[in-house]
Amino acid sequence: MLIASIPSPHTGVVHLGPLTIHMYGLMLLLAIGACVWLTGVRWTRLGGDWDLVLRCAVWGVAFGVIGARAYHDITSWHEVPNHWWGFAAVWQGGLGVWGGILLGVLAGAVIVRRAGESVRLMMDAVAPGLLLAQGIGRWGNWWNQELFGKPTRLPWGLEISPVHRPAQYVGSATFHPTFLYEFIYDVVGVGLLLLVARRFRIKPPALFALYVSYYTFGRFFEELLRVDPSRHVGGLRLNAVVSIVVFAVSTAFFVWWQFFHEPGEEARVARKPPPRGPAMAVPKGRVRSGR
Repeated sequence: MLIASIPSPHTGVVHLGPLTIHMYGLMLLLAIGACVWLTGVRWTRLGGDWDLVLRCAVWGVAFGVIGARAYHDITSWHEVPNHWWGFAAVWQGGLGVWGGILLGVLAGAVIVRRAGESVRLMMDAVAPGLLLAQGIGRWGNWWNQELFGKPTRLPWGLEISPVHRPAQYVGSATFHPTFLYEFIYDVVGVGLLLLVARRFRIKPPALFALYVSYYTFGRFFEELLRVDPSRHVGGLRLNAVVSIVVFAVSTAFFVWWQFFHEPGEEARVARKPPPRGPAMAVPKGRVRSGR
């Protein structure tokens, strides 16, 4: 055994003099930055420009946070802090990835369409970045000691303080580090998506559908481990049921679009002509006649 357990931070807040840093929020910022960087690299390689990526990021992140928090508030209203600002307390955790991806992608699609670019191509460009962001964002759960799995005595068990343990597991000291499982799974998925995009001719937005299928497949098994409060449907946690439904839809779309869809106009970046500057002037008296 290399290690006996994985320690957890005693607090999710770091004080640097008069500055208070909520580590959950910092992890979100790092996740957003990583997503924007990877998307920008992929988009510019297709002939696009960084300006559109940044504009999509501004609106996509804003609406994504709203959608993610709204999903959490609706499905886990009993976890919302009992304050007037509780519905918006993202620094205390509580963001539903389903609502965030849905509203964020819709907002970004509007920006891309208004810019006259291909929404399908941008969806494929952003897919690996979204998965990378989801993996990095999970470290916020580690800082908050939340969303961990069942008790375990494995050497990589996660230490959880008694105050953060569910009542039925108050006597257990270490739990499955589901945040770490998802981080590893997501990072591996980023590599696989980039490899698929490089080795195969993917019809946009099939890569985005593949990203959704990959994530929901792993998320289903993660939900089987988690012990945080959740609504249940048919004996399964709500997010496990959502994973099954979304996986089935995205996989069916990928197979149909990639292998059976009749090709239409190919999605491409609208390459803009280079700006035209003033013609170079030649000073009078220095023009030589050919001899």
